[in-house]
Amino acid sequence: MATKIRTAYLCNSCGGRFAQWAGRCSACGSWNTLIETSTGPAKSATSAWTDLSPVQSLSEVATAPLPRMSCGLQELDRVLGGGLVPGSTVLIGGDPGIGKSTLLIQALASLGRSVKSLYITGEESLPQIALRAGRLALKADHLRLMAENRTEAIIATAEAERPAAIVVDSIQTVYTESLTSAPGSVAQVRESAAQLVYFTKRAGIALFLVGHVTKEGALAGPRVLEHMVDTVLYFEGDASSRFRIVRAIKNRFGPVNEIAIFVMNESGLQQVSNPSALFLSHHGDAVPGTAILVTQEGTRPLLVEVQALLDRSHGSAPRRVAVGLETTRLTLLLAVLHRHVGLAIHDQDVFVNVVGGVRVTETAADLAVLLAAVSSLKNRAIGRDIVIFGEVGLGGEVRPVPRGQERLREAAKLGFKRAIVPHANMPKKSLPITGLEVIPIKHLQEAVDVVSP
Repeated sequence: MATKIRTAYLCNSCGGRFAQWAGRCSACGSWNTLIETSTGPAKSATSAWTDLSPVQSLSEVATAPLPRMSCGLQELDRVLGGGLVPGSTVLIGGDPGIGKSTLLIQALASLGRSVKSLYITGEESLPQIALRAGRLALKADHLRLMAENRTEAIIATAEAERPAAIVVDSIQTVYTESLTSAPGSVAQVRESAAQLVYFTKRAGIALFLVGHVTKEGALAGPRVLEHMVDTVLYFEGDASSRFRIVRAIKNRFGPVNEIAIFVMNESGLQQVSNPSALFLSHHGDAVPGTAILVTQEGTRPLLVEVQALLDRSHGSAPRRVAVGLETTRLTLLLAVLHRHVGLAIHDQDVFVNVVGGVRVTETAADLAVLLAAVSSLKNRAIGRDIVIFGEVGLGGEVRPVPRGQERLREAAKLGFKRAIVPHANMPKKSLPITGLEVIPIKHLQEAVDVVSP
């Protein structure tokens, strides 16, 4: 006889437990904090003691290299840490229309040539999926499709099909019959995801969950959803732009902050083999206010173009606008520039942009941002053959950044002739960078003198 699953209501604020829903928690007084959840029959005290897992020393734990499956897309394999791990769960989020479904159907169509895969859609009909596959010219003879919203039906089908990889698009449309709340509610999303993750880990099936995002760009649903999965991927970029960047925010099987870069065209998402060349302008003449930065995204050095525009302010408070960078960091850097270099910018509006929709979060961009601002202020262009990176401290000192050698090698490979870098990032004599003149800098004033003598 099947065990009847009961429901209860938990308060998000105090954890209080109630048999019925109410608008206000009687324990802490908070409004609209009761969330429906499923409960099973409590175990007896005897079974709770006898079901304990064995304790092992760390040296006794058997380890083996993780088996991985290639998705057929090298960029997606890179951001996953080298491929798809059987039994892992990947949560991928992004704005509507940015390409989540397109990327996953391309991956499963490629993956299906070697192993069985299953695409489950809760938002679109099967003819719509077939039309997209035809538009993308996919050879999807081995890709199995299913339109279903019930968690129990999805698990039963997966048990019968035994695929190596499953896509559920999207988790917000899936519901479990054990709860009475509507699909998309916090309780439904959490419970449905928990059942799918438990089943796929037990069966050794790789699972992709597509998640909606809120207006703020965060994944919709409970925050615990990100803790339940092994990998969290975010689509970045404007849906109206042709560039798409997939960034790993969490990865239990590989490095975080790794990125995959694609270009969206009529045949779907195409991988970018040389992203540094993609994000650099191709105009021949040097332009004031432009600097080439070597940033590090995960294990990949990436060259991007930083643009700055300084213009006299006509308001009482000069504007500080940064696109692709932190505005608070920009304000701090401009104060360092004024204090230690003596450039008066208190009456200037400052606008900074990273070309191509890339978002740079590391402090290695400090030196490039300030030199681009100086170039715009003095209307004197920085040479097109110069690359820049380095962190700037509050005392005006230029601090080293990690992986300096890899950054310089990437710049030399793309044909740059000079590099302005922190003194501590000078290449070792035993590992010279051929064809690249490295200019070591200890203080911000030295860098300004190099680009604007």
